[in-house]
Order: sequence, then C-alpha cells, then structure tokens
Amino acid sequence: MGKDGECCSTHLIEGDGTFNASGLENFIKEVKLSECGLSYAVVSIMGPQSSGKSTLLNHLFHTNFREMDAYRGRSQTTKGIWMARCAGIEPCTIVMDLEGTDGRERGEDDTAFEKQSALFALAVSDIVLINMWCHDIGREQAANKPLLKTVFQVMMRLFSPRKTTLMFVIRDKTRTPLENLEPVLREDVQKIWDSVPKPQAHKETPLSEFFNVEVVALSSYEEKEEQFREQVASLRQRFNQSIAPGGLAGDRRGVVPASGFSFSSQEIWRVIKENKDLDLPAHKVMVATVRCEEIANEKYSSFTANKDWLEVEEAVQSHPVPGFGKKLSSILDTCLSEYDAEATYFEEGVRSSKRKQLEEKLLQIVQPAYQSMLGHIRSRTLDKFKDALDDALKGGQGFAVAARYSTKAFLKFFDEESADAIIKQANWDTAKVREKVQRDIDAHIAAVRTSKLSELTTTYEKKLSEALSAPVEALLDGASDDTWPSIRKLLQRESEAAVSGFSTALSGFEMDEQDKDKMISSLEDYARGIVEGKAKEEAGRVMIRMKDRFTTLFSQDSDSMPRIWTGKEDIRAITKTARSASLKMLSVMSAIRLDDEIDNIENTLSLALVDSNSGSASNKAASLDALASSTWEKVPASKTLITPVQCKSLWRQFKTETEYTVTQAIAAQEASKRSNNWMPPPWAIVAIILLGFNEFMTLLRNPLWLLVIFVGYLLTKALWVQLDISGEFRHGALPGLLSLSTKFLPTVMNLLKKLAEEGQVPTSTNQRNPSLASKSFPSGSSDISSSASSEVISSENGTEYSSPIVHDKTQ
Repeated sequence: MGKDGECCSTHLIEGDGTFNASGLENFIKEVKLSECGLSYAVVSIMGPQSSGKSTLLNHLFHTNFREMDAYRGRSQTTKGIWMARCAGIEPCTIVMDLEGTDGRERGEDDTAFEKQSALFALAVSDIVLINMWCHDIGREQAANKPLLKTVFQVMMRLFSPRKTTLMFVIRDKTRTPLENLEPVLREDVQKIWDSVPKPQAHKETPLSEFFNVEVVALSSYEEKEEQFREQVASLRQRFNQSIAPGGLAGDRRGVVPASGFSFSSQEIWRVIKENKDLDLPAHKVMVATVRCEEIANEKYSSFTANKDWLEVEEAVQSHPVPGFGKKLSSILDTCLSEYDAEATYFEEGVRSSKRKQLEEKLLQIVQPAYQSMLGHIRSRTLDKFKDALDDALKGGQGFAVAARYSTKAFLKFFDEESADAIIKQANWDTAKVREKVQRDIDAHIAAVRTSKLSELTTTYEKKLSEALSAPVEALLDGASDDTWPSIRKLLQRESEAAVSGFSTALSGFEMDEQDKDKMISSLEDYARGIVEGKAKEEAGRVMIRMKDRFTTLFSQDSDSMPRIWTGKEDIRAITKTARSASLKMLSVMSAIRLDDEIDNIENTLSLALVDSNSGSASNKAASLDALASSTWEKVPASKTLITPVQCKSLWRQFKTETEYTVTQAIAAQEASKRSNNWMPPPWAIVAIILLGFNEFMTLLRNPLWLLVIFVGYLLTKALWVQLDISGEFRHGALPGLLSLSTKFLPTVMNLLKKLAEEGQVPTSTNQRNPSLASKSFPSGSSDISSSASSEVISSENGTEYSSPIVHDKTQ
C-alpha cells in the first residue's frame, strides 16, 4: 500500500485474480472509509492498454498510480486492479484503475479476465470512465467496440442493476467539435447495445434504463499539456459532490454502506470468479446480513462487558437496585443506538431483523436480573405488608378492614415499584409476579387469620375453663339435689357471657354467618366439654368423696365440732344419715345431667342399697335387679359416668371401708359408758351400810380418824387427777392398768417432792406455834389438788370433761 500526501493506494486484485483482502482492510482503515456510511463514491476506469488511463486518473484525482514510461516503449503498466483514494474531493471518492484490455501480455486469456474485471467494476462503481481514442469514433473495427460489448454483455449478468454513469473520455481530441463527435459516438454505442444478446425480460429495454451516458473530450497530454490540464481541472469539478441529486453518481439505489464495502467487494469477486450470475439485490441483502450481524455481535459483546451493566447485575443479586429500569433502559438504548448508527445504511429489512435479534439477545441477558429485581420487590412488598398488618391489628383495627386496606395499599406499592423496574425495550408483563404477590398476601392473611382466630378461641376457652372448672368441682363436691341445676345455670351464664364477647370479637373478621355460627357452637361445646370432663374427673374420685363425706357427717356434729361418743348418741341413725349423704354423692356422680331431664337414679340406688333391709323379699330382689345392668333407665350411655353395676361394686367397697369407723365409734361409746359408771349397785350400797355400821360409829367416836381419812382422800384425789385414771380406762381395763403401772411411781415421787418443797418454808425471827406446821398440810393439799386439776384440764385439749375436784367443791 502506497501513500503520497492525501492519496493512499493499494493493489486490490492481483494479476492472477487473487483478491488482496488484507490490503483492502488496511486501505479502508487508513482512509477511514467505514465512517462514511453512504457518503462515498466509487469511480473506475477501463479502456485499451496504454491508452493513458493511469495518467488521466493521476491528473484528475491526484492519485499516484504507476504510469507508462513512453521512452521505454508501449507495454502493460497496470496489472489486475488498483485502488486509491482521490485527494481533495468530497465526499470520499475511491477510484479503481483496471488493467487495460486488448494487451499482448495476456494473449488469449485476456477475454476472461477482461469480462471479470468489467463485471466487478460495474458491480461496485457509481461512475465508469471508458477511455478511448478520438480517431476510433465512427470506425467499425475500433478498439473500443470489443470493450463496449464486454461492458454490455456483463451488464446482463447483473440482476436488477442500479443505473450506472458511463462517461466516455475521448482522448487526443482533434479539431472536430465535440458537438459533432458526440452524436456519432452515441449512435455507435446504441448499435453495440442493440447487437448484444439480452434476456427475454430486457429485449426491449432501452440503454437509458441501465446507463447515464456522458461524453467528454480531452486534448492530447503530450502535445497540448497545458490545455489538457485545464480541461482535466474543469472535469474534476464535476466529481465534487458527485453523489448529490443531479450529480454524476445521482442514482444511489443498492449502494453498500462503507463499513460493508470490504466484505461486499470480496463476495462479488468470489461470485464472479466462480462464473456465477451476480444478483446485486441479493448480494446487497447478503452483505447487509453479514455486516449487521457483525455489528450486532460487536454491540452484544460491548454490552456484556459494560461496567454499568455488570455493576447492576451484581448488585441486584443481593438487594433491590434503585432506578433499575431507567439504568438498564439507558444502557440498552445506548447499545441499540450505536447499532442503529453503524447499520443505518444497510438494507432496512435486514437491519431491522438483526436489530430485533440483538434486542432479544440483550433482553435474554437482562431478564434474569429483571426477575431478581421483581423477586426483591415481591419480598419487600410482602415484608412491608406483614409489618403494616401487624401494626394495624395492634392499633385495634378490625382484622378484615386491616387486611383489605393493607392488601390494596401494598398491591399498589408493588405496581409502583415494578413500574420503576420496567425496561422500556422489553414488553414484559408483571401480571404473573403480581399474582404471586397476591397469593403470598392471601396466604399470609389466611395464616394470620387462622392464628388470630386460634388465639381468640384459646383466650375464651381459657376464660371458660377458669370460670367453670373450680365452681363445677365445688358444686359436685357438695352433691345435693341442686347440684346439676346449679351447674346448668352456671354453664348457661358463663357460656352466654363468653359467646357474647366471642361473637363481638369475631365481627371484626367479617366471617360468613355459617362459619361464625360454627365457631360459636364449637365454643359452647367446649364449655359443655369442660363440665363433662370435670364431672368425669370427679366421678373417678367418687369413692374418696363418699368416704370424706361419710367421715365428715359421722365424726362431726351439726356445729362441725368433733363428735364425742358419750353413750347418748344414736350411732345407727348417724350412720344411716352419713351413708345416705354418701349415696347422694354417688347418685349425683352417676350421670351427666346438663339437659334438664328427669331420671330415677337416686331412687334406684336408695331402694337397692340403703332401704334394701326393709320391705318384702320381692321388693329387695327387684331393687337389686335394677343394679344388674350396664345402663340407667332414661339415661343414654354417653351421659353415664358410673354404671349401675359399678355403683353396686362401689357401694360394697364403701361399706367395707367405713365399717371400721362405725365399729370404733360403738367401742368408744361402750368404753365411755363403762368409764362414767363408778357407783356400786344398790344392793352393794345396802350391804356396805349394814356391814360397816360399827366402823362408822367408831369414826364418829374418834374424830382423828376423820382427819386421817380426809387427808387420805385429798392424796387419793390428787393421784386420781395426776394419773387421769378415768381417761386411761376409756380404752379398757387392761390397757388402763398397764398405763397406770408405768405412771404411778413417778407421780407419787412428784407429789412427795412438792410436799417437801412446801415444808421448807424459811423461819422468821418471830417463830410461830408448831401447830402452824400441822395447818400447812391442808393448804399444801389444796394447792396440789388445784395444780392437778389444772393439769387435767390442760391435758385434755378442750375435751368436754369436768374436773372431779371442782365438782366435789361445788358439792
């Protein structure tokens, strides 16, 4: 490739037909042809060998093609096709210098390459210069006729060709005016056109449909150089703005954009070399397809390496990107705009198709990031919805209202956020993601609704449990005729209160009446279940309850004081009363009576278990047969807590376990009677009076014995009180004797010790009469008896026993 000032040239096609692709690429880069778009023109020149073609081009376009040295003889100078950029002509004009025709160097092969180069020049050129000698005009065997035939023949191989400008340059013009030469030349050209075989479609097509014919004449370069230069300079002016309307290259149909010129030229030459017909419109589409695809691939690679895109793609993986849609739309718009700028001159259909493919490929890359962004928006919307719903519920707002308002607000929030993420180049619909958000919100509402209803139900169930459990237990423990009516009233009152509050709370959920009634019914059933459960629980402990009630009534009097078996109590009546009360407990616990239905369980049990000893044998048998069943009359099995058979078994066990208590009471009563009856029988008293009359008279005659007897009585009374003899003999004679034998000696020693302490009274200076010592004994005896009496009272812990000493004093 050669350079000379503004001129730059390259050998495009070698003499052997080899296309210099690398040279062309370098040439295009050097002259910056790719930046020209459609603003460029291609001029080629053909003509006989050594006809001054290169000389004309160098003077006309200021190129640097090699010229023939006339002093060394006439020979081939240009081999193949050379290309150069015209200096000083706008727009950018490329000129091709073709190898001359009819040269002796090629010989017989000249025709093949001549046609190939001519066809190539016509395919790529806007203006074709045909260099010819002036003296050949009007001659039948002129050198230019084979050339014109070649041009017209190859023109038939260009399907739907564009209109090319043929400029005949008449060299070495003679004195004959151009006005006279031009008609003759045009006539010759028309004859050649008419003689050329044409396809059927172009049999009648005039020459003007394919070519704009221009004729110019130039003086001899060797003989009239100055005139030649002036004429060339004038002709050069016609090549400025040649592509403008009305210019030499005014017909721009099918022009290949400058960026595709290299590929187009290579493909055209390949097709020509393969001796195929050259379909220029199809070639134009092919060039546009290849070049647009190359441009699209370049822009695709540029986008994938774009720093802004990579930052957005990385960021959106972890968090939402503010202005996501605007950023990506801008990046995509820039990429597509660059494609449009570079591909704007190619065939519109191909350009648009490749642009659409590029856009689809770019959107395929962007779509995962877009989906990630929608995923973040979806999660963010759901999180904000959850917080807003919780805040609304905490603020006391009704559930249904809060859910409806929050749903509407945050679906709108999602729409706004997703609108901000929309990429304008994509027609992606967010409806599916919005549906997912709607489902997420609905699922959360359903979960929260279920949770809140569960909490609400649990709260009221807990209230019912607290309100019913303890009172029902207390009522069942009381076991009376009013037990179950009281339980029913309690259940009705608490159930109505709970249902009222529960119904008010449910109104905030805007439930269906059917569902609401179902939940209220469930709460009522739960309250009923608490009572039934507590009844079953208490029924399981009925034996303990019966024994406790029996013990309470049997061992305590009407004032709830411990009962003392003194011998005056009617144990049989007390036992019957206590057992009747226990039987009442059993009858109350035998069945659940929440439906206010009358049964005869109590009568059946009473007749069979308590009153069975009275009445006739037939009545006894009937009563016992009533308990030989697993169900109660008029009581369904579901309401039965204790079956008749179980009642019979429980009563037998109850009587067995309480029999010991009754036996102990009878024994205690008998012991009390024995311990309180110390007077001898009347006959013994008469005997004592008759047999002891002498001894009584002796005591009356000797009063000292009375004193001794009195002192002995005091000592005996003191021992009686100290030893609690009456108490010891309550449990029988033998246990009392054994107990007194162990306590007798310590008690006597204690009394003697106290008497000794009383006798050690300090004497004063005025000693009293020794008779005072004898008076101190009765005093000491009084103190001893008083002390003994107090000890007896205190030792009994409030037992209703009176002190014998006090009793004697009152006598």
